[in-house]
Amino acid sequence: MPNRVWGADITAIPAQNGWLYLAVLLDFCSRRIVGWAIRPTLHSDLVCAALHLALGRRSLRGRVLHHSDRGAQYTSDRYQQLLAQAGFSCSMSRAGNCYDNAPVESFFRTLKRDLFDHPAGTTREAAAAIAEYIERFYNRERLHSSLNYRSPATFEATFEMAI
Repeated sequence: MPNRVWGADITAIPAQNGWLYLAVLLDFCSRRIVGWAIRPTLHSDLVCAALHLALGRRSLRGRVLHHSDRGAQYTSDRYQQLLAQAGFSCSMSRAGNCYDNAPVESFFRTLKRDLFDHPAGTTREAAAAIAEYIERFYNRERLHSSLNYRSPATFEATFEMAI
């Protein structure tokens, strides 16, 4: 069932004129990116913006388990307060253990393979490509073997019809 366990993480994207940092929240059930944000820095506002987007898009019923690493952005008072206010249960990996957040790591690997096998262009071009990839392709069109070769949006629609 969607909205039970979300994974969160950050990756760095090199561009011609600097770095971009992408934070995502991925629903482990549907593999849908439910929230994301791009910034030129790694401050906590990056992850807070991704969480705000996710909360604005999703109607949460009951507690959601939020899983991340122990990065400073996720352990910040500001982010922890947002999680508590939204009613999340917080789960964090042991130091040096990335395996329990594998679906998010897999998304980052796929994004970088699909978009950035060639130079990323400027930070503005890279940010636009990432937004298009997540919103149009990854969530709506990309088929996932773990979802019986359906897109995240199609997979979630099966739950909406059942309710």
